[in-house]
Amino acid sequence: MESVRYAAQLPGEGLLCEPCRRVPPQFARAVAFGVYRDGLREMVHLLKYNGMRPLAAPLGQLLAQAMLQLREPGQAGGANFTAVAADDALLIAVPLYAARERQRGCNQARLLAESARRELAERGWRLSPAHHVLQRVRDTETQFALSPTGRRRNLRGAFAVAAGAQLAGREVVLVDDIYTTGATARECARVLRRAGAARVWVATLARAQVEMVARWQP
Repeated sequence: MESVRYAAQLPGEGLLCEPCRRVPPQFARAVAFGVYRDGLREMVHLLKYNGMRPLAAPLGQLLAQAMLQLREPGQAGGANFTAVAADDALLIAVPLYAARERQRGCNQARLLAESARRELAERGWRLSPAHHVLQRVRDTETQFALSPTGRRRNLRGAFAVAAGAQLAGREVVLVDDIYTTGATARECARVLRRAGAARVWVATLARAQVEMVARWQP
């Protein structure tokens, strides 16, 4: 199994979070720009709950820095890191349930993904936006108070691939704002892989629960 690598914290090192050690996910690798605290936490909160869309531009630039790590293979702790091979990999933001998106006025993950995509295009990596491919078909209760197992159960059946979507053999870069226990990334990756995606890569602006991250040893 490949490791979860958090680019901004320990570049070049292999990391595997506690939930991934217990139950291997169906995504190949994950990166995040930084820890969900201090100024980063405040800016994400303002974008997500206060509708401050202009923040998506600078935050997307930070996300792009993390996403570039997905193009760099490497090795740590005896584990080989593969990289995104396709120059036209699909870019998909984790969707919100329609009613929740209307309430907030935007999907912060999509705003971040599009900002990062523009930044990466200037650096020569052109991802193909395909946000419509993944849909949130069931509303779920707030994840905040749930255990990792409870989070996974809560999200079962919450996502689906749109009818007619062409995923067979494609690589997918999945974007969200925060990686907490990985339950959302896991479920989205499972659905995308079942629909034919060759590999799913995860990129988030922030990661939570620093104490859950541990150096991976095979």
